[in-house]
Amino acid sequence: MAVETAGAMSPIMAFALVGAIGVGSQWVAWKLRLPAIVLMLLAGLVIGPGLGIFHPERDIGPLMTPMISIAVAIILFEGGMTLNLQSLREAAKGVRRLVLIGAPVGWAGSALALHYVAGLSWASSAVFGGIMIVTGPTVIAPLLRTARLAKRPAQLLQWEAIVNDPIGALAAVLAFEVVLVIYATETFGAAVWDMSVGIIGATVMGIAAGWFLSEGFRRGRVPEFMKVPVLFASLLIVFALADSLLHESGLLAVTIMGFYIANAGLPSYTELRRFKEHATVLLVSGVFILLAASMDIERLSLLGWPALIFVVVVILVVRPATVMLSLAFTNIPMKERLLVALTGPRGVVLVAVAGLFSERLVSAGVEDAALLTPLAFVLVAATVVLHGFTLRPLGQALGLAGTSVPGVIFVGGSRFSAAFAEALQKEEIPVLIADANRARLRSAREMGLPIYVGDILSDGAEHGVEFISYGRVIATSDNDAYNTLVATDLAPEFGREHVYQLKRAKQEQTRHALPATLGGRSIAGGLRYLELARRIQEGWEVRSTNITEEYSVDDWREDNPESVPLAELTPGRNMRIIAGDAEIKAGPGMRLLALSPARERAADSAERKGATEDQAEDAQKAAEQSREEAEADARTEADANAKAKAKGAEIPGDPAVD
Repeated sequence: MAVETAGAMSPIMAFALVGAIGVGSQWVAWKLRLPAIVLMLLAGLVIGPGLGIFHPERDIGPLMTPMISIAVAIILFEGGMTLNLQSLREAAKGVRRLVLIGAPVGWAGSALALHYVAGLSWASSAVFGGIMIVTGPTVIAPLLRTARLAKRPAQLLQWEAIVNDPIGALAAVLAFEVVLVIYATETFGAAVWDMSVGIIGATVMGIAAGWFLSEGFRRGRVPEFMKVPVLFASLLIVFALADSLLHESGLLAVTIMGFYIANAGLPSYTELRRFKEHATVLLVSGVFILLAASMDIERLSLLGWPALIFVVVVILVVRPATVMLSLAFTNIPMKERLLVALTGPRGVVLVAVAGLFSERLVSAGVEDAALLTPLAFVLVAATVVLHGFTLRPLGQALGLAGTSVPGVIFVGGSRFSAAFAEALQKEEIPVLIADANRARLRSAREMGLPIYVGDILSDGAEHGVEFISYGRVIATSDNDAYNTLVATDLAPEFGREHVYQLKRAKQEQTRHALPATLGGRSIAGGLRYLELARRIQEGWEVRSTNITEEYSVDDWREDNPESVPLAELTPGRNMRIIAGDAEIKAGPGMRLLALSPARERAADSAERKGATEDQAEDAQKAAEQSREEAEADARTEADANAKAKAKGAEIPGDPAVD
């Protein structure tokens, strides 16, 4: 019977705690619009070295290290599946330079900083400098999700992080093999053989696994419900086999495997990638909680001021110099180079690999290698906190990040969508109207609105539209089936609560009703395309109204009984599209956008329906005043005519003279 350590929680409770705090931190970060990575790091420090509630090595045991290794492998595989060559048209040259030039330059710069600033030996500096090539795929993805950067700088950061991750690990392996040769624990020939076998074997296994899986999926050899389990099992097998040949070469194998599948053109690629994305969110949360909770404060205390100065030098000197040298003489604008140069977060791979090589270097006789793990943690914590809070403001300052209020994409050109988009644009909200038929975009072009001629679901739109600037989609075409397709396809990317469409015809009938998993939320009070087109033809327009303490929503409803609410805005902060079944929540300081009848029509309608008592009284008074003025004018004219007759003057039109 196993004996539990005093004060330790059970492994099941430990896993539950990590999951709850990790996912909870991400939800709180989303709710408060804060960097999720920062909150996860802080949460791990609080429950770990802070309060002592959770100690991974004590509560989980020896399984923690292989668990982190497998989690990192899955994260890198998912990252490889995002590396689609078709999406790399504009950033291809920059990525090649960041890999081919940036990796060795960064390795050399980091090693110099480690030796001359942090005071480490050349052996430790060379190994840790190789690891520092990694810019953290576990960190960059959540940061990009929050920052909403422009396409090219986002691609540069994403591709660099994923591609350089296994390269950094292998660079550390290469440096470690050299150290073993220097310390006479291994011959030069054996070191070269180990490196060659490991790298070639990992590359071959990654390509072979990717090919077999792609062909099996394409030819129907694997049923749909088995694709994700087969993918996971293959990933684990490839990682384990490659890692058995050479430590850390498994990361290279799974990255190549994911990259191959991403570019194989599989029909089921989107579903596979979405599942992997969900798994990655959970794994990133858990890994960061484990990383922070396992940090030893006593080991951190071994670091002095040189370590802090080293972190500053890496962030402000080594990283910018590496990127600027790599991207020199390219067509990438300077502001994009600056953004990439000042963004270099490190993640869990750095700490995990540093911990592994720290122990192996100490065993080989390199004493100061014991400082690698705490130094890696300090670097990760500093870059995560810094870039977590500065990436989005820096991107906005350079004009490379979306506005504070996400924009709206209208799918389907019509006079209604143009009117709605124009009203939003006046409120400084980015808009885009997309339609495959250029003629339908005439109204939008005449208003000077941004347009995209083509199908919003096409590969051309994926590569040509800056989706990062938009947070909502409204399908307003005259084709109900196409609107439903657009809303269903884009819902996972934008969130189902942010995808809308015009109400479908006959959807109230059971035989025409669709399940909740298809389509988006209705808009414009449930009006259909033809009804909206008719109202626009009659002169209805989208108007904006300020809601104040003196003029509430109830007052607006009373004055605009026929108007259809569309959206409510807090200028510069937030926007809410009003779904067909939603209530208006606009309060003082907000603006309400609504489709309203023309002012003349509104006046006629009020007259037909009967005005209120006050309006009727005002109208009666105006009529009496007009009558009195007319009678007075008539009397004045009659007196003038009488005086003229008395003097014998001719009065034109006077029957008495005729």
